[in-house]
Amino acid sequence: MRVGIIGGGAAGLAAAYELVKQGHYAAVYERAPFLGGQASTFDVGGARLEKGYHHWFTSDTDIVDLTIEIGLGDRIRWIDSTVGTLVDGRIYDFVTPMDLLKFTAMNLPDRIRLGLTTLYLQRQQDYRKYEHVTADEWLRRYVGKSGYDVFWGPMMRGKFGEEHYREVSMAWVWGKVQTRVKSRGKSMIREKLGYPMGSFGEVFDVLAERVRQMDGEVHTSASVERVEVDGGRARGLRVALAGGDSELEQFDAMLATTPSYIFPSLVPSLPENYLARLTGVNYMAAVLIVLVLDRPLSDVYWLNVSDRSIPFVAVIEHTNLIEPEHYSGKHIVYLSNYLTTDNPLYRMSHDELLQEYLPHLRKINPDFDTSWVQVSYHHRVGAAQPIVGTRYSERIPNHRTPIEGLYLANTTQIYPEDRGTNYSVRMGREVARMMMEDQDGA
Repeated sequence: MRVGIIGGGAAGLAAAYELVKQGHYAAVYERAPFLGGQASTFDVGGARLEKGYHHWFTSDTDIVDLTIEIGLGDRIRWIDSTVGTLVDGRIYDFVTPMDLLKFTAMNLPDRIRLGLTTLYLQRQQDYRKYEHVTADEWLRRYVGKSGYDVFWGPMMRGKFGEEHYREVSMAWVWGKVQTRVKSRGKSMIREKLGYPMGSFGEVFDVLAERVRQMDGEVHTSASVERVEVDGGRARGLRVALAGGDSELEQFDAMLATTPSYIFPSLVPSLPENYLARLTGVNYMAAVLIVLVLDRPLSDVYWLNVSDRSIPFVAVIEHTNLIEPEHYSGKHIVYLSNYLTTDNPLYRMSHDELLQEYLPHLRKINPDFDTSWVQVSYHHRVGAAQPIVGTRYSERIPNHRTPIEGLYLANTTQIYPEDRGTNYSVRMGREVARMMMEDQDGA
């Protein structure tokens, strides 16, 4: 079977690897000049760094197993995580159950309610009981006023914006709680996070090389203009390689890993009912400022920002997970935001956004001075976070599209888990097996 794959991120590369491993031919076409999609990298201090912060949980077995399978298992490090919450200019540790009892930004009864509610959610195995209720409604009812106003509310607003946070299904929160719990191990005390020391970029580059070694192809700077459809069946991809003229590449099956809102522009002949599923899910965009400092900002890896006067929602100090020595002694800090694309912050230039953000860093560290900043970077992702509303499972588009031989795999189809490289790898390999089964059946 000859398979054409649109997109060289985690899902596309994993699918290609699974196909060539089973003796089929796969060709990957990535529009960007690099691989990895949302986990792509750039150079900082002589090492590669993700444009958007990334790590693995201990439950992320699909991508960890794949990394080991392609010979990079010795590059994985597991590290104790540090988590904090910023409230009214104070950073509260949020690592152990005892830290919750010390979280005086909330009253004691609501601290207890928050802890008991989290414990309850940890033990629930069926997400479907939460599909029909919003997280806003459920959490307000069960965690108490200060539990919502200080802890969950700011996180929901930060992830989905003022425009959408009330729409989000409680099943999404259930999935986040389950992921964090599984990464704490049997002791349930401290969370461990994984990181490939050569960066996520090395994982995807080696994965692409394994595909090529098994006679597949992986192309960057390759623009797929459309999927050619004839008689209700996908026949090939119209592709322009490295800025050249487009040519028709014929395949037995095709897989698109594009965001849902881009897919219809590649396949204008989609039926209305499937098209409605694609357009029925909206995305939040991610905006990131990456600071390279000459000293640490804090001693916390992951800092949730509960102060709504601060224009970003999380501070991820990467070098509190991976030592600064890995980056020539530089300290790396991500300032993260999830926004709609019409938000003024999304439209700001690098310098404008930097000037908007920098004064607020003194609320994290009163000694902060702009002279600490050696260099900064600005990254934006238009389709970073699908907005997971109630009854979401009823609206997910099928991997098998109505066009015979054409398949779709993107982050809107990861559910009830949240999007991430682990689930993209799992989905890519599963859809590859689905394609092989369909070919055998045909």
